Amino acid sequence: MPTHEELPRFLRDWERLGPQQRRAFLSALSLFIAGVAGQSFAPQLRVKRVQGEPGVWEMTWAADGRATFSYGAERIAGQPHVVWRRREP
Repeated sequence: MPTHEELPRFLRDWERLGPQQRRAFLSALSLFIAGVAGQSFAPQLRVKRVQGEPGVWEMTWAADGRATFSYGAERIAGQPHVVWRRREP
């Protein structure tokens, strides 16, 4: 199971989301976690690198929503550490 942290900007973005958007993100999160653990993301998440931002990735969690993340130093040996950067509706 990957570990994670959220940057302050991500938490501010989260507060602006409505209940339906939050549910959509949390639903996509289970697919994301499976992808991080298995190194292969579900195609509907459309995980890809962000151009011009080395080490930053984005995940599409809804037709009108995406979240950016990067990988940080492992907190638990052998487990990836995800740093959530932004979430946009």
